[in-house]
Amino acid sequence: MSNVTEVVEELAAPIFQELGLELVEVEYVKEGKSWFLRVYIDKDTGVDIEDCGLVSERLSEKLDELDPIPHNYFLEVSSPGAERPLKKATDYERSIGKNVFVKTYEPIDGENKFEGKLVEFNGEQVVIEIKIKTRKKLINIPFEKIASARLAVSFS
Repeated sequence: MSNVTEVVEELAAPIFQELGLELVEVEYVKEGKSWFLRVYIDKDTGVDIEDCGLVSERLSEKLDELDPIPHNYFLEVSSPGAERPLKKATDYERSIGKNVFVKTYEPIDGENKFEGKLVEFNGEQVVIEIKIKTRKKLINIPFEKIASARLAVSFS
């Protein structure tokens, strides 16, 4: 159903531009018998309930006008949260110096899950500093080998 997410992204673009918000991700998923259209938004100062309400109201009007989804669904608009996914190059650039969790499609140095500080991103590679007991090690991960990545909350 990526077509639905693409249509929603197009419909939402002017709304986000007008409100000074960033579209982080659109999900269209079936859970049980219900369909959910989830729109994750953000801005530099963080989003609040008013931002979510405004986007929900305006996007709902646009969706009702064009009716691109053939059945009933629930529209949810929210912040991506503290463990925001990293999808675009700008997400990685903005996250340099922060703690991240990265899963790869195939093992690198025998592992495919890494958590540590994002030290560098050059468009082709991500460099993460991980801790192994008392020492630190840099892991170079080719960008195309990343299956998923997100910010990670650190309690240390």
